[in-house]
Amino acid sequence: MASFSCSMVIFIVSYLLVVSSNAQLTMNFYSSSCPNLHSTVKSVVQSAINRENRMGASLLRLFFHDCFVNGCDGSLLLDDTSNFTGEKMARPNNGSVRGFEVIDQIKSAVENACPGIVSCADILAITARDSVVTLGGPTWNVKLGRRDARTASQSDANNDIPQPTFSLSQLISSFRNQGLSTTDMVALSGAHTIGQARCTSFRSRIYNESNIDESFAKTRQANCPRASNSGDNNLAPLDLQTPTCFDNDYYKNIINQKGLLHSDQQLSTNALVQTYGGNLGRFYSDFATAMNNMGDIKPLTGSNGEIRKNCRMIN
Repeated sequence: MASFSCSMVIFIVSYLLVVSSNAQLTMNFYSSSCPNLHSTVKSVVQSAINRENRMGASLLRLFFHDCFVNGCDGSLLLDDTSNFTGEKMARPNNGSVRGFEVIDQIKSAVENACPGIVSCADILAITARDSVVTLGGPTWNVKLGRRDARTASQSDANNDIPQPTFSLSQLISSFRNQGLSTTDMVALSGAHTIGQARCTSFRSRIYNESNIDESFAKTRQANCPRASNSGDNNLAPLDLQTPTCFDNDYYKNIINQKGLLHSDQQLSTNALVQTYGGNLGRFYSDFATAMNNMGDIKPLTGSNGEIRKNCRMIN
């Protein structure tokens, strides 16, 4: 069990949700070839989060940033080389995405249990679920059977990953381009109930926007100077109250004009924000469904792609 508590969460609701929109992926894909897969991944994830609570949000974010660039194919994990350009240095990722060493540890443990069987793309999907559960959130059955990409696209990462400056219409369009609904978008945005953001991502909001609680803005300004390039990497929790607990405070913050990012506060006009803010179980259910929907984005299956031996490089 994690070494911290989520004191603001009154109860934990778990949903075992089955979504079968992509028949090529199945929940029992590794049941025979790697029967200890889930317990192996879970052990490493829990240890990593016990060492650093923030890591849960970072691991969850890896899955988002992988799936939004040409599907859930593990392309984000590939390192740059002298003759290969990956996605890690793209604008939304550079200096921001983290947790790659934990994925390395998970991959090593899985390879010891069942060599050459489990893709890095599937490891990301399981890790995202286990990170949410470890931080007190819902569980769901993860569909598996993805294979790993041999290519990556820095330009697509720059263009396709939603930005913290996006308007509501831009957010809806960005998610729709991935085959995700507005409900999916609002539910998946709830991932911001955990984790932190850099000053450079929210500076303009806390100094220039009017739809923000004044005391909240002043609190954030104390650690994020107005001057550009000053304290750009200073961090602030996306959810001030419970940043390491997967609850619905994110939506309550938006209702009270305390969304940290411009894109967060843009959701305020969507009725689901009120619904999720008042109904933890509904948020958990829709989030779990949306995670499986996102996991269905253009997976490589069958003979496409490969099963990488090392998540950082193609075989």
